Amino acid sequence: MSIVEEKLKNSAGSTVFSSSEVMLDLNNLKKIYPTPKGDYVVLEDLNLQIKKEEFVTIIGHSGCGKTTMLSMIAGLNPITGGNISVLGKPIKGPGPDRGVIFQAPSLMPWMTSLQNVMLGVNQVFPHATKAQRSDIAKYYLQKVGLEDAFHKRASDLSQGMQQRVGIARAFAIKPKVLLLDEPFGMLDSLTRGELQDILIEIWNKEKITAVMITHDVDEAIFLADRVVMMTSGPKAKIGDILDINFERPRTRKTVLEHDDYYKYRKHLIDFLEH
Repeated sequence: MSIVEEKLKNSAGSTVFSSSEVMLDLNNLKKIYPTPKGDYVVLEDLNLQIKKEEFVTIIGHSGCGKTTMLSMIAGLNPITGGNISVLGKPIKGPGPDRGVIFQAPSLMPWMTSLQNVMLGVNQVFPHATKAQRSDIAKYYLQKVGLEDAFHKRASDLSQGMQQRVGIARAFAIKPKVLLLDEPFGMLDSLTRGELQDILIEIWNKEKITAVMITHDVDEAIFLADRVVMMTSGPKAKIGDILDINFERPRTRKTVLEHDDYYKYRKHLIDFLEH
């Protein structure tokens, strides 16, 4: 039995880690929306532990509650039942310990790239000097390839460049957990590939615990240490978890040429088709 077959055999359900390993803990998570026809249960009995410095991708059909779950982790959506904790501390609304990259960059269009990144940096590092804060913002803008666009207004940037600003902004506040809600879903395939490479290059250096929603099976495999599969709603929960055993740092070429790549891919597609 190959490594991947062993992993597939043992992949169902959530792995339980020691408390010292866990960065993010979702425990019996529940989300209900009241409707005129009664309560609609989006998520129920959802349990997931994510380790420090781990990159987890989440896939599932549209409407299964992936974005709802991510927005609850971000503190932007109230929890109906259960709890979410970061390093053992329950979350109480949004906080700088969780950085978010949305599908749409959500920039202030009249501000420059640098000013948009500085918004978060100024809040998170109020005791740093102005020069130090500026250096942090410029460092991450350079990392995403925007060293020539510090002073360009967001409204003058392409969609791909705007998303680069969004990535720089999220990393610049140095969060404990990075949350990504289909950040490349609206981009063409070439730009998408470029930004995947940029994201993983920065992540390899920073090693921030990352949770990313995607509809793209290949993206899920390329980026992740584990791929979490959610069941269809209502009452969605974790349906399966697949360990991705490619060495890091990894390149697209080595991933595509790996013997286990298509076994991983088939496993994810089979889950989505049933």
